[in-house]
Amino acid sequence: MRNASKYQIKLLAVLLCTAALSGCSLFSSKKKEAEPAKPAATAPAAAAPAAAAAKPVAKKDGTGFLPPGESGNVAIDSIVVVVNDDVITQRELANRIKTVTARMKAQNVQMPAPADLRRQLLERMIVERSQLQMAKEYGVRVDDLQLDRSIARIAEAQKMNVQELRNQVEKDGTPFSSFREEIREEIIMQRLREHEVDAKIQISDAEVDSFIAAQKAAAAEQYEINISQIMIRIPDNASAEVIAQRRARAEEVMRQLRTGADFAKMAATYSDASDALQGGAVGWRQPERLPPVFAEALSKLSPGQVTPIIKSTGAFHILKAVDRRSLAEAQAVANVQQTHARHILIKVTPTMSAADAKRKLMELKERLDNHAAKFEDLARLVSQDGSASKGGDLGWLYPGDTMPEFETAMNGLKIGEVSQPVETSFGIHLIEVLERKTDDVSKERDRNNARQALRDRKLEEASEAWQREVRDRAYVEYRNEDDKAASTANQ
Repeated sequence: MRNASKYQIKLLAVLLCTAALSGCSLFSSKKKEAEPAKPAATAPAAAAPAAAAAKPVAKKDGTGFLPPGESGNVAIDSIVVVVNDDVITQRELANRIKTVTARMKAQNVQMPAPADLRRQLLERMIVERSQLQMAKEYGVRVDDLQLDRSIARIAEAQKMNVQELRNQVEKDGTPFSSFREEIREEIIMQRLREHEVDAKIQISDAEVDSFIAAQKAAAAEQYEINISQIMIRIPDNASAEVIAQRRARAEEVMRQLRTGADFAKMAATYSDASDALQGGAVGWRQPERLPPVFAEALSKLSPGQVTPIIKSTGAFHILKAVDRRSLAEAQAVANVQQTHARHILIKVTPTMSAADAKRKLMELKERLDNHAAKFEDLARLVSQDGSASKGGDLGWLYPGDTMPEFETAMNGLKIGEVSQPVETSFGIHLIEVLERKTDDVSKERDRNNARQALRDRKLEEASEAWQREVRDRAYVEYRNEDDKAASTANQ
């Protein structure tokens, strides 16, 4: 526990500034010369001059006090909590309550009682303020350039540009300047946690062995399916007549499959997917990695059976369960093929249709095929993926690391070959395979995954304990008895 006297000196200076109405900042760093430290019990007495200065003036006719608007008094922000050598003010707390309330309403989250919300947010602000003070002591900083890059990544993750993110934040009722500072503080606290918590997490080999054994026991009940598909695409902005024609085409395919037609031949003949010429082969997939409507339909099939026609946003699908195996069997496969690939991504937006994106990528492919440009240069210039700065390089990819459509197209390429435009939920891609290798790496990868899972589990527990420790070490003085009582009751 820190010595409380220096915080009382800080608080006394604040109150004296307020009493004089001299415009002194609540967070002024100027110190009173030769000002004696006063014990905590006497600090409230310093407020007497302020109270006298703010006392309403009686009307001359003796009818009572002047209304606030006529008294000439200035509204003064008040201190809610003292945290070490800093304070949380009523205005800060009110702004946080307003912001969180707006966000919860926008997300249709049921609101707690006002007193509970105030208690929760005040406690969160105390914890945050304690951490930020510790970060300041350790010299943790986030400059504007780092902050701008982080906000750009946030916007990209939301499939927006920074201006669109700003518009959304301000539409939700939060000034963008406040949003920026929230992100800055979050990054600072994350870096502090990494230093204080993450670096101290240790995972033993025995823990990894036990985790893998438990995973294998659970894997015996899990499975994955080898899938093939026939996809009949629905054009953008298709009319009801065109949609009906595409459905009729899918129904004709289904009719032929029911009479014994070969699925791979039907895929090569009718499918609009990039894997059509590979017989529609998608490969092994775990159900949880598939769209729910696909996973549900496939879960009812035995190997060799096909689903009914499934309609998605932009296509009709017919899926075949080629084979099924337990996850334990899949993990027993030692040889894993890795592919080193790169890509160029153009996202589909209201101003960039899928058709326009494909046309643009076909133009780029023509330049690449004619050796008129280098793939990495075009990726840096055009690609809308985070890998653009690396020339589109995705590094070494394991099976299942990418979207099914992407992986299928990639697996069908020769080394050095550039694909036709490939559509996934992220947008439209051009893919180039740089190299391939097959290694017995499954055991090593299993251990790395186990170690990461254990680390994540320990990290969550350690972070909670560390935050509570930082909070308990902080000097906290509530200026409102109700807040103090609520905090004590919640401990």
